[in-house]
Amino acid sequence: MPKQVIIFRSRLRFDADLSELETAGNRMYEIVSAMPGFLSSKIFNGDGGESVNIVEFEDEETLRTWRDHPEHRDIQERGRQEFFTEYHMEICDSQRSYRFSVDEGRIEPA
Repeated sequence: MPKQVIIFRSRLRFDADLSELETAGNRMYEIVSAMPGFLSSKIFNGDGGESVNIVEFEDEETLRTWRDHPEHRDIQERGRQEFFTEYHMEICDSQRSYRFSVDEGRIEPA
């Protein structure tokens, strides 16, 4: 089964409480990073206030477990009401993966 990759793009409301958002984000990371099947999460901030979060899960079952987690559901609603003017979520199946480093060269997963 292919790895699941979520691309979450968002823009904040001008009146968003950044302290509350940081607290909520830290709690979400605490939960998701402890879940079996969670692989990684990385946030990037772009031009015009856009934020992009890339999250990787081992499989679709793990992703569904995260999607349906009660605290995650609650923060999703808070995000729509308090934090974001807009967001776009894309869920992708990883078709192929490899990495490169100067020390190790190109490495393909087993």
